Amino acid sequence: MNFLIISANFYEDISSELLLGATQELEKEGHHYHKISVPGSFEIPAAISYATDLEIYDGFIALGCIIKGETLHHNVIAHESARALNELAINMNLAIGNGIITAEDKTQALARAAVKKRNIGGTAARTALKMATIRNKFQEMLS
Repeated sequence: MNFLIISANFYEDISSELLLGATQELEKEGHHYHKISVPGSFEIPAAISYATDLEIYDGFIALGCIIKGETLHHNVIAHESARALNELAINMNLAIGNGIITAEDKTQALARAAVKKRNIGGTAARTALKMATIRNKFQEMLS
């Protein structure tokens, strides 16, 4: 299968670890992928929406990090990013692995992103692959 990995580079050290986990998982399973980067997690759903016009991807992997700040801005970004990804998945029948980390601080985020720890990037890749497989099975039932 062919996947698009969309990586928010607001926290480059965290996004690089998320990207490593996702690409390792896809390569291990023998799947193809393209990578693009966006400024932050809020922009990931828009990039997925743009890419759907190409009709070449079996699924999408959203990678990013939202860390609690001094204001409530992080809540808005986390909520709206998750809501938009879910709406894309439901309304457009897209297989999306949500690997956007929400964390209290950078230490917590790095622990979730690290390939040798929680490996959220790898988990998001596995989720996108599983959802693409499920969607394909339903499509086969219709043909």
